[in-house]
Amino acid sequence: QVQLAESGGGSVQTGGSLRLSCTLSGPTTYRRAWFRQAPGKEREGVAFIYLDNSAKYYSDSVKGRFTISQSNAAMLYLEMNMMKTEDTAKYYCAASSGPITRDNWHDRQHYEWWGQGTQVTVAS
Repeated sequence: QVQLAESGGGSVQTGGSLRLSCTLSGPTTYRRAWFRQAPGKEREGVAFIYLDNSAKYYSDSVKGRFTISQSNAAMLYLEMNMMKTEDTAKYYCAASSGPITRDNWHDRQHYEWWGQGTQVTVAS
């Protein structure tokens, strides 16, 4: 049973930074991602990474500001810099058994396992 748990959410001012963490347990998963969902909006893919770091993908809205990384199979991170009010959302880490490609990584239907989410609020 794959389990994921996010931490590190909170409130920050515009232009500030936050680092989210995700702890993964159970069988090793090779495809991991961060998603977010703002009130009244669809859940959207933010960033994706393979366990072997062979590929990373970012949504256009966060490219150059957010960085996805991992320290080992059990820890996934999202470093968020130059934050904007539109980054306010609940952030989720997710894992997939595949297949994940450059064209589908952002689609939530390809992920079987999800954390409970952590709230991030960016104030102007």
